[in-house]
Amino acid sequence: MRKFIQICLVGGSLLSLLSATSADKKWEKPFSRIDSEVRKNSKAYTTLENATKTIGHRLTGSANGEKAEEYAFKLLKSYGFTDVKYQPFEVEAWMRDTVTLSIAPGSSDNFRDVPVVSLAHSPEESNLQGEIVDVGNGLEEDFEQVKDKIKGKVALANINLVGVTGKKNLHRSEKTALAIKYGATGVIMVNGAPGQILLTGTASVTGAIISIPAVCISNESGFEVRKWLKEEGPLLAHIDMHNTSKAIRARNVIATLKGKSDEKVIIGGHLDSWDLATGAIDNGIGSFAVLDIARTFKALKVKPEKTIQFVLFMGEEQGLLGSKHFVGELKKSGGIEKVSYMMNLDMTNDPRGINAFGRNEMNDFFANVGNAIHQVDGNYKNEIINRAGLHSDHQPFMLEGVPIAGLSGHLNPEVLQCYHADCDDFSLVNKEQLETTVRIAAMYLYALSNTDKISVKKLSDQKTRDFLISQGLKEELIIGQEWRWEQ
Repeated sequence: MRKFIQICLVGGSLLSLLSATSADKKWEKPFSRIDSEVRKNSKAYTTLENATKTIGHRLTGSANGEKAEEYAFKLLKSYGFTDVKYQPFEVEAWMRDTVTLSIAPGSSDNFRDVPVVSLAHSPEESNLQGEIVDVGNGLEEDFEQVKDKIKGKVALANINLVGVTGKKNLHRSEKTALAIKYGATGVIMVNGAPGQILLTGTASVTGAIISIPAVCISNESGFEVRKWLKEEGPLLAHIDMHNTSKAIRARNVIATLKGKSDEKVIIGGHLDSWDLATGAIDNGIGSFAVLDIARTFKALKVKPEKTIQFVLFMGEEQGLLGSKHFVGELKKSGGIEKVSYMMNLDMTNDPRGINAFGRNEMNDFFANVGNAIHQVDGNYKNEIINRAGLHSDHQPFMLEGVPIAGLSGHLNPEVLQCYHADCDDFSLVNKEQLETTVRIAAMYLYALSNTDKISVKKLSDQKTRDFLISQGLKEELIIGQEWRWEQ
């Protein structure tokens, strides 16, 4: 899924310039202990390295996915947690088999093969030939411009926004949903990363099998196809695709650190990955940071005021399946009312600040906590952004009105270009930056679980609706079939 949360900072205030006297002094001693423990004893880097070597990818529903669930369970047990549980759920697991894409001018049968990868939840079988129609960035306005031409054709769309500023991009699954809406018979996505890198990921907004084949070609191939389209168009595309899909059981892994109250703070990250590589960045660095934060709290014998749950979600890449199930179970039991905060680590790396996800009431709290962190680690920038987004495991919580926090940091361009690609392997992981994620996230988690009073509450259903509208998320949620209110 697209990672909104951690990889890019927009604006924000450099609150680290506040004087030390304005920091909340009560956090400095526990933060110093956390900082020291992680610097001396962190296992995030070594356990992630071991997992990528011994397990490989962590695709939900595969044998590797099951091994990853067991690895996380045993690791939490080894850290001293007695309350570690599997939370099983049923999913329709999609797995790729073979795919080819060949293209030729409409006046010729001289088809040229183009390197390609299937996007998840494409049909199990498809043998399609159709004329290519370029829909540019694949936004609704782009489809509107070709609405009289696209029906029965194959849409060619950018994954990233190209040549425009000030517009909000859509997820690849939402662009596919628009292609289906406008009558396209197939979708060819053009990767934004330079060169010949192929990207995978889901093309389904619901996690169910879609009705048309969706594939991805490289940025370089996209340039060549568009040049060819201009010089010799129209072009015909032939997509021959074979995949499998079957009902399987997957498991979230949950470790609970009991607090003095049953009010909960949840920290999670998705353990699953795509199968083209080992998913070291997406989301090895997030999920193994969660595991090491759990280790740190146990090593320091932390006794929080609020109960903390450390959750490794499965099925995120296939439609937030694990987190949707987790939230669904909380709603059934009434436990959702006890969740005071959810912190999500998804591709979180070398954090420089925090995202309060549109809840302005938390600005002062996070500023004070961040200032205390800065006193312990002078490199921490304490930048605050306040913008909600979608497409990771925080989303099901946010749609129920639960306050969300995410850390904002950075990944180098050469790392980002391997997102969902066959180059996402352990060589991309920076040990110091990963351990910084553990330290900073652990400090925020400590503060959230031990503050006397959190100034935000779970929103009512109507206020959740209004909040999502205020954050500009309504149209995206409608396309994604997640808007449950009147339109």
